[in-house]
Amino acid sequence: MTKTPARTDNRFAFMTVTALFFMWGFISCMNDLLIPKFKADFNLTQFQANLVQFAFFGAYFLVSLAYFLISAAKGDPINKIGYKNGLVLGLIIAGIGCLLFYPAAETKQYALFLGALIVLGSGITIIQIAANPYVTILGPEETAPSRLNLSQGLNSLGYVITPLIGGVLLFGSKDLYTSAGGVDAVKAPYVGLGIAFILLAAIFKMISLPNFRQEGKVEAGVKVFRHKHFIWGWFAIFFYVGSEVTIGSILINYLQDPGVMGMPEETSAKFLSFYWGGTMIGRLMGAISLSNIQQSRKYLFMVLAAICATGVIFANATFKENLTHGHFIDPMTILPYVGMVVMSFAFFVLGRSNPGKMVGLFALVAMALTAFSMGSKGEFALWSIIGIGLFNSIMWSNIFSLSIRGLGKDTSQGSSLLVMMIVGGAIMPLIQGALMDSFGVRASLAIVLVGYAYLVYFGFYGARADDPTDDKAGSVSAGH
Repeated sequence: MTKTPARTDNRFAFMTVTALFFMWGFISCMNDLLIPKFKADFNLTQFQANLVQFAFFGAYFLVSLAYFLISAAKGDPINKIGYKNGLVLGLIIAGIGCLLFYPAAETKQYALFLGALIVLGSGITIIQIAANPYVTILGPEETAPSRLNLSQGLNSLGYVITPLIGGVLLFGSKDLYTSAGGVDAVKAPYVGLGIAFILLAAIFKMISLPNFRQEGKVEAGVKVFRHKHFIWGWFAIFFYVGSEVTIGSILINYLQDPGVMGMPEETSAKFLSFYWGGTMIGRLMGAISLSNIQQSRKYLFMVLAAICATGVIFANATFKENLTHGHFIDPMTILPYVGMVVMSFAFFVLGRSNPGKMVGLFALVAMALTAFSMGSKGEFALWSIIGIGLFNSIMWSNIFSLSIRGLGKDTSQGSSLLVMMIVGGAIMPLIQGALMDSFGVRASLAIVLVGYAYLVYFGFYGARADDPTDDKAGSVSAGH
């Protein structure tokens, strides 16, 4: 059991740690900009360019595996050093990874960039391992999912603004999303981010935050796989992260394809904000739905959150359009996106009382949108693939909570193994890249269809798999 910090410290601690969710969302989405840039500057195939995601998310697998092995043998490492110190360690490592972009740019070696991304991804992994459970205990257990959804909403905000701010940082305001300046263009922004991470580490070390440790330790051995529903959830995390990252990674190239939109890179890049913004909209609505707000007001606040979030997404995209092309986006052109926001709200209401059903419904819609985009062109293909982001929103929270329910003393072991399966974000883009090089961008989305098909099965059936140890397992939340 974890001792909850004093409530007077909780609000400041929550706001401070939530800022880190924003930071790692921002730095993760920068990869989507690096892929087309490196592809042009180093004359890479799509498979080679997608090694950016393989390096970054592969670090999640390596660090999580090491963390799991250590915790299984000797007890939870974060438990030993405290969650605050875990955050500081992750920030320092992430900062070093960003600083390594400078020598990589100096030598103009793609392999060195990949090495820097591995270090950066390792730091972000440690931050995630520490931050997620930290947020869950900063208040009553029954509202922990609401806090986590809110934090993840801020994480998605990082993804929303990165296509604009990251584009300006990497390429300048006049040549946004072109390969002008070569790899030297990454020096200043990544060195600046590295310094920011290290300064944040110093600040976190100095400020007063509730520091706590869990009681007990993880037992030796791999026992969590005796829970059938966990096994299904273990693979569900892989396919969810892999599908989400794959679409974000290829979106610019997908819209450039003559058979889809034939859209110039500098024009298509702004739609990354709409794709990742959909995740933010859903997570904010989820945070409200799972909070202790009076039931009669929840739908109103959910609608207001959706309106405000959509406004932020549009403002970011239209400002970028004015910056690069000298005109704003006509609001009428995003009516299809608004329609899908309304549709996501309807499905959210339909499935909200059952997390498994919600995963199944949202995955079914994402699968349908993927298939529709593959079989259409123009505006239909554009908005259908972007709309998938809206239906990715609740996946992480629901899959994670369904997978660890009833694990009892195996919860910590299960949590570290679930984080490990973020490696899907490394492997599935590579498969997509190989398919794209051989069969074209449309056919390459077949791997995404497979991912969402599995999530449909998990939501409706796999999450309900009988667990033979349920009678012994207590009700333990993630990170407890």
